[in-house]
Amino acid sequence: MQNFHLILASASPRRKELLMQGGYTFDIIPAKGEEHITSDKPFEVVKELSMQKASEVMREQSLTFSFERPLVVIGSDTVVAHDDTILGKPSSREDAIATLRLLSGNTHQVYTGVTILYQKDACSDILSDCFYEKTDVTFYPLDEQEITRYVDSGDPFDKAGSYGIQGPFAIHVKEISGDYNNVVGLPLAAIYRRLKKFM
Repeated sequence: MQNFHLILASASPRRKELLMQGGYTFDIIPAKGEEHITSDKPFEVVKELSMQKASEVMREQSLTFSFERPLVVIGSDTVVAHDDTILGKPSSREDAIATLRLLSGNTHQVYTGVTILYQKDACSDILSDCFYEKTDVTFYPLDEQEITRYVDSGDPFDKAGSYGIQGPFAIHVKEISGDYNNVVGLPLAAIYRRLKKFM
């Protein structure tokens, strides 16, 4: 039985699905604050952003939370990077096409940063665990027709790197080295093991 109250500080439907898959019961309270980045290194960026999201929600919730059970907040952020350059969500059809041309036949990295904040009761300090997971993803070479057909489906436009690995684009993924769920948006196995440390 889950002996803590869990909050996911994200509105991502993919992260919600993954946490549900892990058997967790949780509330969703997305962070709304402005994001501040002080690094250009992908692994540092995702850790920074996950900490900002989790901290904002923990600050708000701990003021009114009853603490009948410990409070746990999970913040997360995912980026796609090629040669250490972060590739965000596409700003246009042309941007999506250019990104997929860049990734075609190549290997890129997906970084997900996770911050877990734990507060046992109203008088306790907030404990934190901030980490990242990296997964290498290799695409088969894509021809122009395959790229434009996928872009015109509309699927890439809310996704970092202009693709979703769990959707129709999966037919173009040659190889994954690392946690598949990390590419979807949440390294579920790593979160489970780290949560155990607080219990």
